[in-house]
Amino acid sequence: MENQTIGEYKEVIKACKDIFLKKTKDYGTAWRVLRLPSITDQIFIKAQRIRSIQEKGTQKVQDDISGEFIGIINYCVIALMQMDLGEAEGMELSVEQIEPLYDQHIENTLKLLTDKNHDYGEAWREMRVSSITDIILMKLMRVKQIEDNLGATLISEGVDANYMDMINYAVFCMILMKSETT
Repeated sequence: MENQTIGEYKEVIKACKDIFLKKTKDYGTAWRVLRLPSITDQIFIKAQRIRSIQEKGTQKVQDDISGEFIGIINYCVIALMQMDLGEAEGMELSVEQIEPLYDQHIENTLKLLTDKNHDYGEAWREMRVSSITDIILMKLMRVKQIEDNLGATLISEGVDANYMDMINYAVFCMILMKSETT
């Protein structure tokens, strides 16, 4: 099952990265102006829209839910890159500069996924997409609290681990939604 998961994961990430790189070519790295709480709020907006559609069972804007999960993944990667880059680099970075950073954060996140899958036995495959959406929202609330505490935690993991978990949860949702339609 682990090889299947890694293959499915890489397929989802390939689609996310393709969109990310195309948007970078279109918009540049305008996201560099965003502070981490603003990125967190962008992720929150996407997760809240997903939950709202799940609860209402209908939507008026035809952007599909999978596009919102892709947005969550890409904004989480942006947050991780912003944490690394800080203000040390210029605001405008080329695709050639950004792509390896994207890949590195995804590689680290995939490692986290394989470690957790080993311990949890792929329990996520038995979960509902709506439950995973709630977990993403809970992680966002945690990140907001850590941000409000200026990054200080007593016992909890930092915001980077939460962003990585949200990437993995969003990938799980994409995999589960695809298996529901096949």
